[in-house]
Amino acid sequence: MLLIALFLVPLTAGAQSDDKVVDIARDDPDMNAAIKHARATLDDFLKLAEAPPNDTQGYKLKVMVRDGDATEHFWVIPFSRTKEGFEGTLANEPQAVRNVVAGQTIQFTRDDISDWGYAKNGRQIGSFTVCAMFKQMPKEDVEFYRTNYGFDC
Repeated sequence: MLLIALFLVPLTAGAQSDDKVVDIARDDPDMNAAIKHARATLDDFLKLAEAPPNDTQGYKLKVMVRDGDATEHFWVIPFSRTKEGFEGTLANEPQAVRNVVAGQTIQFTRDDISDWGYAKNGRQIGSFTVCAMFKQMPKEDVEFYRTNYGFDC
């Protein structure tokens, strides 16, 4: 099983986010397709994040962290490029891995990135893994995230 965080950047400064973690099977076809699509479009996202338009905010990367047999995916906000890859602040509380803590600065490579996202005019762009998780979540939870965070998937 993979643990994947459904942590969303608030659309308004100072707002609290609703942190949720969803267990997903490693061989889940929807999740694997979402990760594949996020990785295929990562270069365009990174280019946009380097010079973000005024009507966008909340640029984030989802990063895979391994600890022994446990794997968990976390949002990293903010993030930046380094000579070796990337670094950023872990935005979620770990549920399965114990080698990181929320708020910690972590270093990671492109191969560790499983998703990306940002908000534009109150709507979520990217966050493909979140849309894949919606297929396994209760309808009322999905409606909450669509209404409060601007998901169109």
